[in-house]
Amino acid sequence: MTPKVHAQSDDFDVWIEAGQPNKHYWSELWHYRDLFLLLTWRNVAVRYKQTVAGTAWALLQPLLSLVVLTVVFGKVAGLPTEGGAPYALMIIAGLLPWQFFSSALTSGTQSIVSSSSLISKVYFPRIIVPSSAILASLVDFFVSCLILVALMVWYAFWPGWRLLALPFLVLLAMLAAIGPCLILAALAVRYRDVNFVVPFIIQFGLYVSPVAYSSSVIREKFGEGAFLAYSLNPMVGVIDAFRWAVLGTETLHGWGPGLSLTVAVVLFVWGLAYFRRAERAFADVI
Repeated sequence: MTPKVHAQSDDFDVWIEAGQPNKHYWSELWHYRDLFLLLTWRNVAVRYKQTVAGTAWALLQPLLSLVVLTVVFGKVAGLPTEGGAPYALMIIAGLLPWQFFSSALTSGTQSIVSSSSLISKVYFPRIIVPSSAILASLVDFFVSCLILVALMVWYAFWPGWRLLALPFLVLLAMLAAIGPCLILAALAVRYRDVNFVVPFIIQFGLYVSPVAYSSSVIREKFGEGAFLAYSLNPMVGVIDAFRWAVLGTETLHGWGPGLSLTVAVVLFVWGLAYFRRAERAFADVI
């Protein structure tokens, strides 16, 4: 007989059932939705609390990155733009999803350790903590989109019907972020060195993702086989999809986008499974 412990309150039930770790997990996530929203709001508030410029920092960082990447890769290196879009527009269309990914990865990796006082005292599904950090990163993303709008007005470059796919592409960017985030957040509980490794991963990822250049450059210079290997980076498909929607480019062809999506799904499933195994010991290790 499987031992069970069933604690009932006025609002919901909490089940602790040996051998059935996932049976009631998703219903518990729904019951703790208020905590999820509260932690998300806390992450947003802490990010902008006691800052001089406030939300202007969410504009300043991508704006400075845009200027540097445009000058270095567009003017100095002379790399081509994509389609008929101005080079600065191509850069910002790739920079926005990348900065969301890097922000989500950084804050999500640190989220479990930074919430140690809460995790060690109260039970709740631990996945709420990194998930709320990822959702909070969307605030910076939406604020940064103002730069994209301003550049489109400046260049009189108007998007087409593909822009309707943008909400789905934001979900795709979240899918690409949450898998690695869950893996690194779980590892950071046991190995605090992970927090020092993440900035190097992000810095390296910036150059191996088509942020400052078109992914078609890889295909043209190295061939289709190298491009497929390049597409194992899930952000390649995400960034190409953003440019397809915003700029109307024809980057979504061949097996590359499907391969990037497949890797993102695999990392999500792997990250979820690994996090679920590791979270049982968080309160003891942290």
